Amino acid sequence: MKFSRPVLLSTLSSLTLALGGVPGGAQAQTLLPLDSRPATRVLPALIADLRGGAAHVPPASMLGNARVGADPAALTAWLEAQPKDGPLIAALDALAYGGLVQSRTSPLSAAQALARLEPLRTWTARTGQPVYAFITLPREPDATNRERNLAVTRTLIDWARAGSFAQLHVSWDDALPGSPAPAEGAALAKDAPANVLVYPGADEVLSMLTARALAPQPATVTFEYSDPAAARQVIRYEGIPLTQSAVNHAQASGFTVQEAGRPADLTVFVFNGGDPRRAAVRVSQLLAAGPVAVADVEKVNLGNPRLWRDLQTLRRTANLKALAAWGTPGNNLGTALAHARVALSPGADPVRQDALLAREYANDVIYSADLRAALRKAVPEAQLTAPGTQDTLLNLARDAFPLRLGGTYTLQDATLPWGRSFEWDFTLTPQP
Repeated sequence: MKFSRPVLLSTLSSLTLALGGVPGGAQAQTLLPLDSRPATRVLPALIADLRGGAAHVPPASMLGNARVGADPAALTAWLEAQPKDGPLIAALDALAYGGLVQSRTSPLSAAQALARLEPLRTWTARTGQPVYAFITLPREPDATNRERNLAVTRTLIDWARAGSFAQLHVSWDDALPGSPAPAEGAALAKDAPANVLVYPGADEVLSMLTARALAPQPATVTFEYSDPAAARQVIRYEGIPLTQSAVNHAQASGFTVQEAGRPADLTVFVFNGGDPRRAAVRVSQLLAAGPVAVADVEKVNLGNPRLWRDLQTLRRTANLKALAAWGTPGNNLGTALAHARVALSPGADPVRQDALLAREYANDVIYSADLRAALRKAVPEAQLTAPGTQDTLLNLARDAFPLRLGGTYTLQDATLPWGRSFEWDFTLTPQP
């Protein structure tokens, strides 16, 4: 496949991500990310832009990081300055507390946090545009005031009931054994209105809400697992079976789940263990029958190198609707479903689609499976902010590029935005 116009997957250094013009009917969205990480800021915007719209996104410097939370006054001013030409997709923790990390330890009272969110309560009435929003229940043992977070969440559910939100998702973050979050979520779900969903998740939720807002047309999905028996076991970080997590994330992304074997608009192949070569062959077979996305959840934050090498050898990666292997099982399921949901929608741009697949492959496979380990071996974690680290990273990455999918991509630059090896940000440039 030859691409006739350039696509640049960059670090979103400006206020607006705009990868080109807005084709007729393409809808712009304003995104308020959870924090400044690429997974929570860059990826949702690129999914939003698959159909050619211009997603309005705050600069990374305006959002929270691991040490400093976002400035709520600056974020509110930024929001009010954006064109009111599409839905608002908002991570409420960013505005209420300063970000996901800060939501666990913020000293604010419930009343103070809700006062920060007041502009979003009145957003639809003032602008005529819908709000798709989510709030998290904090993880243990980091949370210092769970009752405050719960009080805020209960009020937000009341706002959703009154029509302030088109959708409100209440998700819980990293629910390891002993976390009270699953029980809290179950209690909240009992009396929640139809436009409120409650489930485990965090980093993937903005992507799913983006897909739900941008692609509201009906769509069906079915799941196939490389190890069906293991898929029925409870998974770490969510406290529920993998099969239930898949259903949760499908519904949150706007899919109707079909039973295995029934025709569907999308098949998500979930690699959760077993023979990766056999899994790659099975993905190839499924692609012959219809659209497929792959979520690699065998290990947390680590793609299976053999699976992806075999898919590349079979030249199947470029045919996927989405791929994900970067985080927890829920992270991967959610972002794969969100990407695929928009990729399946009318008007999705094949050039942008291939470029997003390339970015996902570079991040989820090349970096997670190889480069991160090599970087940690070359530079101690405590020294990753030292001068020269970026050059080391680029040198280590050199052998992995160019990357070939439908088009061919070179690595232009790379950074460690949070000064740690967990995530990188980077620019891929397509070759002519």
